Amino acid sequence: MSDSVTARVAAGIGAIAAEDWDACAGADNPFLSHAFLSALEDSGSAVARAGWQPVPIVVDGADGRPAGIVPAYAKSHSQGEYVFDHAWADAWQRAGGEYYPKLQIAVPFTPVPGPRLLLRDPSAAPALIAAIEAMVAQHDLSSAHATFVTPEQLPLFEAAGWLIRQGSQFHWHNEGYRTFADFLGALASRKRKAIVKERAAAQEGLEMRALTGAGIGEAEWDAFWVFYQDTGSRKWGRPYLTRRFFSMLGERMADKVLLLLACRDGQPIAGALNLIGGDTLYGRYWGCTEEVPFLHFELCYYQAIEAAIAMGLKRVEAGAQGEHKLARGYRPVPTWSAHYIPHPGFRRAVADFLAQERRAMEEEIELLDQMAPFKKDG
Repeated sequence: MSDSVTARVAAGIGAIAAEDWDACAGADNPFLSHAFLSALEDSGSAVARAGWQPVPIVVDGADGRPAGIVPAYAKSHSQGEYVFDHAWADAWQRAGGEYYPKLQIAVPFTPVPGPRLLLRDPSAAPALIAAIEAMVAQHDLSSAHATFVTPEQLPLFEAAGWLIRQGSQFHWHNEGYRTFADFLGALASRKRKAIVKERAAAQEGLEMRALTGAGIGEAEWDAFWVFYQDTGSRKWGRPYLTRRFFSMLGERMADKVLLLLACRDGQPIAGALNLIGGDTLYGRYWGCTEEVPFLHFELCYYQAIEAAIAMGLKRVEAGAQGEHKLARGYRPVPTWSAHYIPHPGFRRAVADFLAQERRAMEEEIELLDQMAPFKKDG
């Protein structure tokens, strides 16, 4: 790209043509698609009144089309992010500053790793980062945060002087399994037997359904909305997503949706929502109206593994946190975020904290990986 680059802030996701957005985002990660992000906006889920004002940053190429896009949001709180900075906000405000609004570069309500600089032209990356920093300065924001960044893009933020934070998730990896039985065969005997018992108990008297595409209608979304509200009310106090969002998801990208339902006498009593990526199955939301032992593990983990194997996918990413995933064959992996904090004193304090946190996180990941249920060599 030329040395003289102009960035612009679009009025929202919908202000950018879908074909231009997706040319930058690519097709592998469904959460970065125009269809998904515009559904969050159009459904009223990720909008200014919810504390998520879409302010996508665009750098145009010589052909007049976006060469790169940042999925950015002006945030008035720290909810729905899964990389917790509440202590930073408290410290900043105790010192007399205003932490909010801040700039969040992320997929709202979704702890899914992916590129945070969407690049049709890779040379646009430095201009996009410079535009983020300029936006922070021009609007007197406290900071900018790119969360769940792919490792491949971390050097771009590091080169610009951003602080890097390490977290962790649990992912399942397909080691060439052709069936669920192949996966079980890789586990230690005690762990394998425990999973077989869990699955039998969870499935007793129930029918498991795996739906995608045209197989998901409004009746299925109505049922899942009840499940989602129940879980959302207990976890967050108020569900983030509106009922309209799920209909839009079905309308705009049904072929990327895998809805797993557990039914008793033909009626759904629990469900888990997944999105299908290029090489990954992404587990997102779950809920139930009837408590059944181990049903959460069955729908969210085991059924997801079976589906990933059947589709030839490399991974299952089942969301944030949850050491209980370890015993189900999900291994700890590092996740990353990048943070731009222009105030020198605040930056130093955060940098010191992150250095200590990273050492502890690396030790935790190493320890947890040693506890994975797989057979040990020798």
